Amino acid sequence: MTLKEQLLADLKAAMKNKEKVKKDTITMIRAAILQEEKDKKITLDDDQIIVIASKQLKQRKDSLEDFKKANREDLIDQTLEEIKVIESYLPKQLDQDELTAIVQETIDELGVCSKKDMGKVMKTIMPKVAGQADGKQVNKIVQNILK
Repeated sequence: MTLKEQLLADLKAAMKNKEKVKKDTITMIRAAILQEEKDKKITLDDDQIIVIASKQLKQRKDSLEDFKKANREDLIDQTLEEIKVIESYLPKQLDQDELTAIVQETIDELGVCSKKDMGKVMKTIMPKVAGQADGKQVNKIVQNILK
């Protein structure tokens, strides 16, 4: 079953079970997928759908920070639920140690040692960890290693 088919099946189940947050979140993901397909006149595969879901996850996490600053408990709870739904469609997220190992391995492969080469390192790493790690987190690790 493709990711697109899985989203549709889960949307139907959420509607039947009256799970509002799950239904709304899946609807937003599907809308982003359809928009991308219309804009580029292509049919997205699972890897491209994972990229879109990752963007949706990043948006929620960014919003969560703002909601915490504003003490909006209602929005915090809803956003946390949305994050759980989106994460269920993404590959397992890499933990700090796994990510550090990948970054170190990539830096060793490229043979770089200064922050000037950070762009080259990020460009090489991001496809390896697409959907499995946040760019900010990867950037922080690269900066710590390239001193």
